[in-house]
Amino acid sequence: MKFKLYNDIKMFYQDTYDILMRNEAQNLIPLGNVIMGNAGNDKTDWRDPANWFMATVSDDSGIRLTAIMTPPHNLTLYATDNQNDDEAIICLIDGMMLQIGYIDSTPGVSSKTDYYVPGVMTEKSLAEDFTRLYTARKGVDYTIHKEMRIHQLLKVNPDIPTVGTIRLVQEKDMSFLPYWHAGFHLDCFDTPPALEKEADACHYLIGTKSLYVLEVDGIPVSISKMRREMQSVCGIGLVYTPPYFRGKGYATSCVAMVSQVILERGFTKSVLYTDLANPISNSIYKKIGYEPIADALEIKFA
Repeated sequence: MKFKLYNDIKMFYQDTYDILMRNEAQNLIPLGNVIMGNAGNDKTDWRDPANWFMATVSDDSGIRLTAIMTPPHNLTLYATDNQNDDEAIICLIDGMMLQIGYIDSTPGVSSKTDYYVPGVMTEKSLAEDFTRLYTARKGVDYTIHKEMRIHQLLKVNPDIPTVGTIRLVQEKDMSFLPYWHAGFHLDCFDTPPALEKEADACHYLIGTKSLYVLEVDGIPVSISKMRREMQSVCGIGLVYTPPYFRGKGYATSCVAMVSQVILERGFTKSVLYTDLANPISNSIYKKIGYEPIADALEIKFA
């Protein structure tokens, strides 16, 4: 097995794009990052590939394991054709521990140390295999932070009841958008609100022209976002309805309408992640037309 570390996103893109495309929907996160980094149009915040960890593990048959981490986010992995191999994982771990990397995930601060890995998020069996080998090698503890399911949609259920209309968020929505964005992160990631930082994040979202708000009788009630546009797949994320408006079918309407926009733009599939601990959201997406394609785990390391 051979470990290869990349400092050039274009070379990493060239070597891994076709492999990741073999499971385009499953690889929504790593593939979306590779495409975005290669395009080089957005280097705000964590999106600058100069700060990324990118690596592959190969044998005589070609690349067996692809790894990408965009600090401060988790490591994401793909075993080619979902064929897990302990030898490839061990090679990756050993390779990471020999490289100059980050301390406390702070870009630009480095020493002779291994890469700081806050966690791993990937297909369930691969996440389990990596965690088993990584924690044994590093002597660290771990917790399963979230059990997820990856879904894809080919056609929106025409019988799903919808209400209201969607539109792209605008500057006028800054009266509520920072609070909703903070609420989403609190609900989904247990991240305490940092409202002093929310304005910049929301201005960025407005500029991407990818975040939609559902209005009912002219009142904003729910949001969802197109994310990671790829060759034939586009994802949906940042689905949030404030507590006051919940239980009225607004999230269902918003996601269904944004999913239809994705298909009308020429994508063949819409993809989203769900938290298996939230049976309500899983039932909502099933009604819209989403079908499960794989399970995934987000695991945090001590």
